[in-house]
Amino acid sequence: MSESPAAIVTAAGQGIGAAIARTLAAAGYRLVVTSNGGGAEQLAGELPSAVAVTGSVADPDHLAAVVGTAMEHFGRIDAVVNNTGHAAKGDLLELTDEDWHQGLDMLLLNVVRMTRLVTPIMQEQGGGAFVNISTFSAFEPSLTFPISSAIRAGLGSYIKLYADSYGADGIRINNLLPGFIDSHPESPENVAAIPMGRYGRVDEIASVVRFLVSDESSYITGQNLKVDGGMARSV
Repeated sequence: MSESPAAIVTAAGQGIGAAIARTLAAAGYRLVVTSNGGGAEQLAGELPSAVAVTGSVADPDHLAAVVGTAMEHFGRIDAVVNNTGHAAKGDLLELTDEDWHQGLDMLLLNVVRMTRLVTPIMQEQGGGAFVNISTFSAFEPSLTFPISSAIRAGLGSYIKLYADSYGADGIRINNLLPGFIDSHPESPENVAAIPMGRYGRVDEIASVVRFLVSDESSYITGQNLKVDGGMARSV
């Protein structure tokens, strides 16, 4: 490919999303970055070739606008990083139907809708890659994150189905499952559960994303990759 690749990074206003955007920009990607507030606008002003769109990943119209912006400015989409915020937390049986529906929109349907929008584009251009930022609790459910644990387990199944359907088109999809990351306050209890004895850094997550959207990972698809300092116990 002679021209620079183009990528979308959602929820890029701060934390993991911002680190991913900066890392991809340093790797030569042209970017569309999004956030609920003004964080993406500020970030886009700092990066060499980036455009910001403000809105929620839970809003289908916003996602369509993001994809439209990428095609208008860059004419292609080589990678999509589906990052998002946090679902409601609370006692399992006290979470409302609205809490669960909001979690579904934010944690699963965001990916379903984005793949629906971008897959035809990637098919026409001969391939591409999706990376979805999930969580360690997708396969080791935590009562601290009940909605995220349950719905992102479904996301793990969704990418298997997608990889089966579109792998032959050269389109790859993977979930990245972070543990505790330094974009959030540390607690001694959490640190004690991590074999490496520390929180991960946002740049460590971003480096793995860069790998997963690059040709260096060209034979990796349908995987749920834990990046958690060894915290997950499942084999």
